[in-house]
Amino acid sequence: MLGPREAHVGKLENRVALVTGASRGIGKAMALALAEAGCHLVVSYQNEQAAAQAVAKTVRDLGRGCAVVRADVSRESQVERLVEEAESALGPVDILVNNAAVSEPKPVADLSLADWERTMRVNLTSAFLLTQRVLTHMRARRWGRILNIGSVAAQNGGRVGPHYAASKAGLIGLTHSYAILLVKEGITVNAIAPALIETDMVARNPNASPEVIPMGRFGRVDEVAPVAVLLAENEYITGQTISVNA
Repeated sequence: MLGPREAHVGKLENRVALVTGASRGIGKAMALALAEAGCHLVVSYQNEQAAAQAVAKTVRDLGRGCAVVRADVSRESQVERLVEEAESALGPVDILVNNAAVSEPKPVADLSLADWERTMRVNLTSAFLLTQRVLTHMRARRWGRILNIGSVAAQNGGRVGPHYAASKAGLIGLTHSYAILLVKEGITVNAIAPALIETDMVARNPNASPEVIPMGRFGRVDEVAPVAVLLAENEYITGQTISVNA
């Protein structure tokens, strides 16, 4: 475990950030941006160990502490283990980024209850489980940042399906409720809602095309990541959903 936190040089210097789904895409970009801003990182992943270790190497090359933990964040027991390992390696979590998600486009007629429940567990229930788990230390220290990575699909339905749109809409409600409940305890809770960003998830979606975007191109992960740093640094923004789209 790291020693006592030193006086901060930057606003996020020596804070501990846990980012789920951090091995690639938007999660990777946010993890690296937070490390550059001064954070030590917990890189959470489920399937891509080599990619997660590559992210960790970059974080450590920046002079930050880093722990890599494999977990299925839709399962309570694995969330418990994830946070225990994070705390053992780096200390209590200051910044939680709920980014892990699944996106499985299906025609409406083919959607099953299993599709719905899996999407809700990974995209929404995981954020609840992780938030509940890290709140004790945040509340005790009267400082914390919780960022939920949603989607503009919550507002416009998107191009994946109702299961995905509903899960992301649920994240916005979760964000508003926690923000109101925690606003006087030094903890801010916000959401980031990207549109079509150039990631593996978008590449696998046959319904995603830059032609539906007024700017005519997909967004880049480095156009999303700075928003996470802004929200982590800011003490007065809470309960907001920041859309990143064109």
